[in-house]
Amino acid sequence: MVPACMLGNEVTVLGREDVPLSAVLGPKLGTAFQNLHSSHGVRFKLPGSAAEISGDGGKVTHVVTNDGSWIEADLVLIAIGVVPNVGLAQQAGLPTGNGILVNESLQTSNPNIYAAGDVANAFHPVLQDRLRSEHWANAIAGGKTAAKAMLGQTVQQDDIPYFYTDQFDLGMEYSGYGPLTLGADIVTRGSVESGEFIAFWLRHGKVVAGMNVNVWDVQDGIQELIRSARPVETTRLSDPDIPLNEV
Repeated sequence: MVPACMLGNEVTVLGREDVPLSAVLGPKLGTAFQNLHSSHGVRFKLPGSAAEISGDGGKVTHVVTNDGSWIEADLVLIAIGVVPNVGLAQQAGLPTGNGILVNESLQTSNPNIYAAGDVANAFHPVLQDRLRSEHWANAIAGGKTAAKAMLGQTVQQDDIPYFYTDQFDLGMEYSGYGPLTLGADIVTRGSVESGEFIAFWLRHGKVVAGMNVNVWDVQDGIQELIRSARPVETTRLSDPDIPLNEV
């Protein structure tokens, strides 16, 4: 997919955060992504939101922002998220809350009904709490877990959430438990400024999430660190000369 700004378009991004992606990655790493887009001509108005979208003859002409400024526009893309559709589950009398509530095997309160994918708010055996993931990897894993459970197998949906993105010349993969990264310490291996690095989120000295940026073939090592839940030394974790399995 070619970015809009590389097709000759002027792009302005509005968002409610001071730094894009900061809710997931933190301000420092979010700034790295913002700088990447800015270097390709994308303009940011943060924090900012659209108060009004105006047009003429059925075509948009401009956006009025929350501070009263105007942004000329031929096209407006609105990305506001989704809400889980739990209507059918509620009609069936199943418990819901930020999705359909299921156990670690994706079974609802009715032993004959299972839920998987974005709508399933599952109990995660590692977190010991509920986790609803909207990424494609979860949908693939969840379908397999639910099918095996339906066949009577003992199985748990304990995968580490994973996603990736390619933006301009930056490729990124991320694995980890989002709820555990809030307030976690961030350790980097490599230089964020160079655009080639690995970032680790640590809670109580243990890796709970990891993101590799333009560094490849390390996801297995990152996930092993997360799954092992073993304490690590930050000096070894940040040293690119030490293999991840020796940290």
